[in-house]
Amino acid sequence: MKKGKIVTVVIIFLIALFALFIAYTFLRPRIFSPAGANTGAGQQGGGQRQAQGQPNAAAGQPPAGAGGARAAQIARNAITVRVTPVVPDTIERSVIINGDVLARNQVSIFPTVGGRLVEVRLGIGDRVNRSDVVAMVDPSRPGEVYSRSPVVSTISGTVLQAPYSVGDTVSTQSAVYVVGDLSALRVETFVPERFVSAIRPGLGAQVRFEAIPLETFYAEIEEVSPVLDPASRTLRIRLRFTNQATGQTNTDPRIKAGMFATVSLVTNSRNNVPVIPRTSAINTYGSWIVFVVDENNIAWRHVVELGLENEDLFEVLSGVSLGDRVVSAGQNFLSNGDLVRIVD
Repeated sequence: MKKGKIVTVVIIFLIALFALFIAYTFLRPRIFSPAGANTGAGQQGGGQRQAQGQPNAAAGQPPAGAGGARAAQIARNAITVRVTPVVPDTIERSVIINGDVLARNQVSIFPTVGGRLVEVRLGIGDRVNRSDVVAMVDPSRPGEVYSRSPVVSTISGTVLQAPYSVGDTVSTQSAVYVVGDLSALRVETFVPERFVSAIRPGLGAQVRFEAIPLETFYAEIEEVSPVLDPASRTLRIRLRFTNQATGQTNTDPRIKAGMFATVSLVTNSRNNVPVIPRTSAINTYGSWIVFVVDENNIAWRHVVELGLENEDLFEVLSGVSLGDRVVSAGQNFLSNGDLVRIVD
């Protein structure tokens, strides 16, 4: 019996100990919390402060520095962006095409009769005058002897090609020489059909060469073919090199006939129109939008209508005004009405 009583006492003791642990767990936050301590302190000294006519700090007013902390928190949540003002500028639309440098009045010299080439008088790079005899062709056949026939140059210039040698057989369609005027080089290129409506003599262009890197040369259209090539649907044009300041023909001596050229042809331009960086505009469901930052650094969404465009800029027809600060970097993270932090 004594053993049973001991077991019962142990069980009761454990139950009581467990109950005390549960009570301590629930009551500890209330007893030791700062709010509870402050409440007691406020009740103890509240009567004294009110008796002295001083305002009660617990009367619903925010603690000192709360407004500054909130402002700092909002500033930390602002989205970092870069802005660019809308300014008037000149915008040009260009098409990039490839071309070749040719000598002006480049002409092939053909014999008047077919036969064996028995004499060549010029080599590549030699100067030739109009009416000069440049080669001789023997039209004789086996059993027949004919006088030699001269090949006469039809223009003055420099020999650019001389594909035949003595002993070769030529016909009246064989170009014995190609002669051109190297004093005035031209760039020949072919414009795709969709840009043809903008092509006209005098239209400006920029020309670059792989052989002369980091330099840009200026040219303008001098000759436009009256018809399109039916096979390629392109329009052949020729451009002359010009001095940008004077507009006079000016060919740099470093440019050689046969060079490969990259031509940037200005097909349209507008002056003194509002422009924005191309990176600032976002296309959403067929509409173009930008974000404009006001004087409070709030970004607002604007739907804009765009005009001419090039690699760097858009012309703006409506939606923003001159002087507006348009977000040019960071706009992909913005929503209408967001606070922003502007960086340079």
